[in-house]
Order: sequence, then structure tokens, then C-alpha cells
Amino acid sequence: MFDLKENIEIKITQEPVPYTEALELMESRVNQIISRSNRELLWFLEHPPIYTLGTGADMKDLLTDKFEVYKSGRGGKITYHGPGQRVVYLMLDLKNLYNTQKPDLHKFVGDIERWVTAALSEIGLKCFIKPGMIGVWTNHRGVDEKIAAIGIRVRKWVSFHGIAINLDPSLDHFKGIIPCGISEFGVTSLRTVGFQTTMEELDLVLAQKFADIFL
Repeated sequence: MFDLKENIEIKITQEPVPYTEALELMESRVNQIISRSNRELLWFLEHPPIYTLGTGADMKDLLTDKFEVYKSGRGGKITYHGPGQRVVYLMLDLKNLYNTQKPDLHKFVGDIERWVTAALSEIGLKCFIKPGMIGVWTNHRGVDEKIAAIGIRVRKWVSFHGIAINLDPSLDHFKGIIPCGISEFGVTSLRTVGFQTTMEELDLVLAQKFADIFL
């Protein structure tokens, strides 16, 4: 992989990262970015099977105790992470990214949606943004299903947490929760809808489209 520009590093971790370790690294890196002692970072990784709770989570949406549950501090509700899902944590200085002292967080989330949509469209998947529901969706066999989730936190205009794209996770594990608190729609994956994309191919197109959208 490559750096997007001098001040943004890309890090890819091959082995699944325990969630507590990821939180510790993000906390440390965000503080370093705030103090200008380190570069911004896009961190590509996977987690062991877990459920995470956003600040808007309702415990009624947790239907099983099969996996460990973590409070994440990000926005959003409850979601699943596990092998076969590409997580990208975005540790970005939004003032620098948007060249303003007061960035628009709604625009940032919208740009993330456009980024993921552009990347998946480049692979060949027809996907879209669903009004009022954060994330990226596709229509599989006549049913709208979420294929990518977004959950962000910001500290002193530096972002962390990020996105989770379902490449080929066990979709059965989503049955232990009401994903993102949305019961009327399900989730899907690239593999389920017929794409044989590898994680390396997905990473490359994500990096390329990030540059197109944000830089």
C-alpha cells in the first residue's frame, strides 16, 4: 500500500486485532495528531467476532451473549465486527482535510458514504445511500440490505473510528443483534451478492477512491 500524501499514513494489519488494542491505538494516535507529533492515519484491519455499542445503542438490540460486547464511544447504535469484514479507522484532522476552522460533520459523514459508494461501485456493485439511514446499501433480490456501516467520533476536530464493509463475514453473527437498531432491513456482503473480490483488491480501491473524494 502507499501513503495518500505526506501527512496521511496507511496502515494495514493482517491478523485480527483485539478491540481493546484498537481502542488504545486510536486514543494514542488521535492525541498525537492533536499535538501534531504524528501523522494522520487510515488503519485497515479486521477484528475477532465482537459486538460494539455506539453512543445511541439500546441494549434491547442485543439478542445474544455469544460474543463479547464493548462500548465504543463512536456514534451510532449496535453493530458486529468479525473476520471477513474490512474495518477502516479514520484518524484525520478535519480542519486540515476541509481547510476550515469549523468543519461540517454532516458533510464529513456524507463524504464517507460517497467514498464507500464510489469504491464499491468501482468493483461493480450497484449501491446507494438511503435517506435518513447512515451507511451504504445495495438491493439484493429485490430487498434493500446494508453492506457498509459508519460510526465516527471526533475529538478537537480529529476523527476516529470509521467504517465496516462486509466482504465475506459470517452473516449469521448479525442475527445476534438488531444491526444499527434497524429491524426492517437486513445486512449482506460482497460475497453473498456474487463478488469474489479479495481484501487486497478492496483495500486498493478504497485507498484510490479516498484520494478522489477527500484529496
